[in-house]
Amino acid sequence: QVQLVESGGGLVQAGGSLRLSCATSGSIFSVKAMGWYRQAPGKQRELVTTITSGGSINYADSVKGRFTISRDNAKNTVYLQMNSLKPEDTGVYYCNAQPWSRSLSDYWGQGTQVTVSS
Repeated sequence: QVQLVESGGGLVQAGGSLRLSCATSGSIFSVKAMGWYRQAPGKQRELVTTITSGGSINYADSVKGRFTISRDNAKNTVYLQMNSLKPEDTGVYYCNAQPWSRSLSDYWGQGTQVTVSS
């Protein structure tokens, strides 16, 4: 069982920056990949970015060049640096961990609110 705890959300003006953190209860290498998803009001949850245990990174087109995912292996923590924020980035951001075993469901954090004002 992996527990994920997010922090770092808040209210920021358009063009500003925020950094989200996701601390895991176990080694980040105990899962196949970790990532960030977001859900805006009235919309489905969508992928923002992922990083695999081998270090491969994927970004949604809407955040490329503005968001950066990184990890601190010693702290078992994954970060999301968000720059040049736009109002459409507003939503609840969820940390995700994908288990190695396909028989297990993904792990999710509780979510952290990000609000970008225009």
